[in-house]
Amino acid sequence: MSALCMVSKLCRSVPAVRCIKATHIQPCLRRTTVTLTGEGVQRLAGDEVPELGRKWVGRWLFGCSGMVFGAVVIGGLTRLTESGLSMTDWHLFGKRPPLSQAEWEREFAQYQQYPEFIMKNKEISLQEFKFIWWMEYGHRQWGRCIGTAFLLPAAYFWHKGWFTRALKKRVVACGALIGFQGLLGWYMVKSGLEKERFTEPSDVPRVSQYRLAAHLGTAFVLYSLFLWNALGITNPPQAIKQVTTQAIKFRRLAHLTKGWVFLTALSGALVAGLDAGLVYNSFPKFADRWIPSDLLAFSPTLRNFTENPTTVQFDHRILGTVSLGLATALMVWSRRGVKLPPRAYMAASALGGMAWMQVGLGISTLLLYVPTALAAMHQSGSLLTLSFAIWLTHELKHVKKLPK
Repeated sequence: MSALCMVSKLCRSVPAVRCIKATHIQPCLRRTTVTLTGEGVQRLAGDEVPELGRKWVGRWLFGCSGMVFGAVVIGGLTRLTESGLSMTDWHLFGKRPPLSQAEWEREFAQYQQYPEFIMKNKEISLQEFKFIWWMEYGHRQWGRCIGTAFLLPAAYFWHKGWFTRALKKRVVACGALIGFQGLLGWYMVKSGLEKERFTEPSDVPRVSQYRLAAHLGTAFVLYSLFLWNALGITNPPQAIKQVTTQAIKFRRLAHLTKGWVFLTALSGALVAGLDAGLVYNSFPKFADRWIPSDLLAFSPTLRNFTENPTTVQFDHRILGTVSLGLATALMVWSRRGVKLPPRAYMAASALGGMAWMQVGLGISTLLLYVPTALAAMHQSGSLLTLSFAIWLTHELKHVKKLPK
């Protein structure tokens, strides 16, 4: 009776509301929709979102994923140009760049107190320092732009009621990841500034490969969350008329491939952190051997998998080859008559094609001794490969179980 009273009061208090017959009250309450003809706006309660809000939220999520993609590219260039240790302090909201010659000299003097200058860059000029400083400054400021581009629209959309309950939780998780990523970035840079880590003359000042892998891995997770939710809002997965056993197996292989691509990308972070791409610049053999002689040179043995450049490069090659095999299998299988949603065929072909391109970029980068442009394209290619794997698994969301 209380629900009937509420609807009755609403009809009396808002003249523009269409009258609702008593026999249709219950279905209307289940849908939780009230139409205001005077404003021409449909107000939706519960988990329903107006079409305009859905479109803008989807665009915003795609924009955030694009900005994270850009951060990965800029971060790769920062590392390849060895610019990451040029800024030796960190401020939550950033700091203005030096404006005068005196300020630049003061910034340069601060850099000269740390291992990278002392052990490696003693001959660097102020002009050369300015280049690496601007690279690192640009990377940090881009990260802050991501935080702003995420936070302000998120607050507005939340206020407008354009987030479903499920999406609210994901938005909070993405916001937490952005904050964590910023702190993790400084934690990574700090490892390259710690003088006690570099005590031997042969030591090369660089950030910890573990922290670099964590920093890159977090960026990949954040990008994946943005992209997955954007696809879910703007391009819901297509239905499939009949779910078959082959389709279910195909979906499982697609998820396995996605995870394997992510793992391969993380191993690439270890390669970057140890400069392992400069150890053996031949393919497919390691110099004249299929298995390098120094594969397990460190003791204990487990250290080799994260600290021995030879082992790290060897593992990355193996993981990349397996990723290529899995992506190729999906592409071929999709053309062999397995029943999938229409867009899934396109996604499988895109994934297979990108995997071959990525392996080609990796081999070229290795053989040419890691040129900056090719290495940056290879790192970006890993994120593109993951993107196509995410798209494919998104299109297979309705391929879950056989009909009873």
